[in-house]
Amino acid sequence: MNLKYFSALVIGVFFCLTFCTTREKHNNLVKHLGIEKIKDVVIYEDSQFYSSFPSVVKNGKNDFIVAFRRAPDRRIFNEKGNNHVDPNSYLMMVRSTDGETWTKDPQLIYSHPFGGSQDPCLLKLSDGTLLCTSYTWAFLRPDGVENLKRPVFDIGGGVIFLGGYLVRSTDGGKTWGEPIYPPHVDEDIYLSALGESLPAYNRGALYEGKSGRIYWVVAVNDSIPIKKTSNHLIVSDDKGLTWSYSGLVATDDKASFNETSIYETPKGDLVAFLRTANMDDQACIARSTDGGKTFKWEKMGFQGHPLNALRLPDDRVLLTYGYRHVPYGIRARILNSECTDFATAPEIILREDGGNGDIGYTWPVLLDENRVLVVYYFNKENGTRHIAGTILGIN
Repeated sequence: MNLKYFSALVIGVFFCLTFCTTREKHNNLVKHLGIEKIKDVVIYEDSQFYSSFPSVVKNGKNDFIVAFRRAPDRRIFNEKGNNHVDPNSYLMMVRSTDGETWTKDPQLIYSHPFGGSQDPCLLKLSDGTLLCTSYTWAFLRPDGVENLKRPVFDIGGGVIFLGGYLVRSTDGGKTWGEPIYPPHVDEDIYLSALGESLPAYNRGALYEGKSGRIYWVVAVNDSIPIKKTSNHLIVSDDKGLTWSYSGLVATDDKASFNETSIYETPKGDLVAFLRTANMDDQACIARSTDGGKTFKWEKMGFQGHPLNALRLPDDRVLLTYGYRHVPYGIRARILNSECTDFATAPEIILREDGGNGDIGYTWPVLLDENRVLVVYYFNKENGTRHIAGTILGIN
């Protein structure tokens, strides 16, 4: 036998055995945790559109809503590629009665008159009201850029930030009201494209606490030039109609904290799961024991891109996140009810077949007492960005 061929064969067998052993260990771990992967599903895909940044709510017993940002796939115009901002970026939604099959034609939630909207984040309140938060970029001509009041959040090419907003629905998502603009956070030093103080904004899960208070962690641009962001908490006591400032969540001299989800534990702690920049993609957690007045943050010990938390029927917490490193995919951990074991909770691989790092932004929801749907955006082989999901069995 040829020596090179024999060596290659031995190496191949070694890696195959190693992979199979690792995969078997992982599957045994998943079973031990009382969770199993059932299937992956495609929720919305259209080769003419770049679809991304989804969220999901259970609107009723047999009614699930997924909201997402949709923009033209610029490659249909023979452009080189896509950006995460676009003048034709709209907030869209699809529905399902079972979490597996979804309406083919999406419904418009909102199209901002001054620019492209991003990252719709859904929250269903205890009285049935739906909230959907977002934020907007304006696309200005050169003469407009020259005459802007400064400083502005400018990412180049005439793309100027307008800040955040939210819309509400009181009829289960059939219709949506006019935008509500949250207050400006004093620490944010930038103006909008309209020359006004930026309304608060961020991408991440809001949470309605036991008291009915709504918690929303927002991002603040606190350096010139723009190098980093910090996180702050704003709250609403009237179903999202008005908002007030609560306190600082996390800041650092060098690192950024941005796309953050918040969760209230059974004991009443507020726990924020923070995405970071300039920290080697380290996931962070911030905890408040005084209702959101003060927080203490720390590293979680693993990499994750935006994280999201779901309370399971037994009060454990399913924490999901995208993994933007090889192998690209979707991952999760199961934390205890107070989210204190994040440093030791084993990692669960839901998918590792992503085409590149342009994936993730997970959002989990209970389908029923025994199943969870984790929604995210995905691509294979750098193909069409689409909204997908993974259904998990829990016991």
